[in-house]
Amino acid sequence: MKFFNGFSLKNEEEFFSPFIKRNNFTICGFSYGAIKAFQATKEALESGKRVDTLQLFSPAFFESRSDKFKRLQMLSYSKDKNMYMQQFIDACFAPYPKRELTLQKTTKDELNELLTYQWDISELHKLENSGVNIEVYLGGNDTITDVNAAREFFLNVATVTYIKEANHFLLTA
Repeated sequence: MKFFNGFSLKNEEEFFSPFIKRNNFTICGFSYGAIKAFQATKEALESGKRVDTLQLFSPAFFESRSDKFKRLQMLSYSKDKNMYMQQFIDACFAPYPKRELTLQKTTKDELNELLTYQWDISELHKLENSGVNIEVYLGGNDTITDVNAAREFFLNVATVTYIKEANHFLLTA
């Protein structure tokens, strides 16, 4: 099992323990890490490796957000990275109490990729047709991504688990 971390995060895998399939043929990713997990799955299959399951936890999905929203995010990050990160982490845990996290350095380019990434439905169908089981987990109280748009999009290619009371980390009260 390979796990890809979310934007600015390290070792947050524990939040998803109840859902993770722990075997050699599963690739998982959380938020920004879901993008990386998707890319890694494509690369693994292209190189002849076996992948049975791709698990996407609260995948970063900003396709439905306006360009103005994305520009404001980039501007806020550029203006005061520490404050931006604090507000981002707070929003990830909302509406529940914040927990300890390990952070890692981030770049403006990573945030830009996160905000502007376009999920490719045809590539997801290719994975599905290659025998990869795609699982998407979404929290109904997620204030980071557009949960409804993500749910609608991924229903076409994945088993979508919607946890009504969960936040971005899929935590509940």
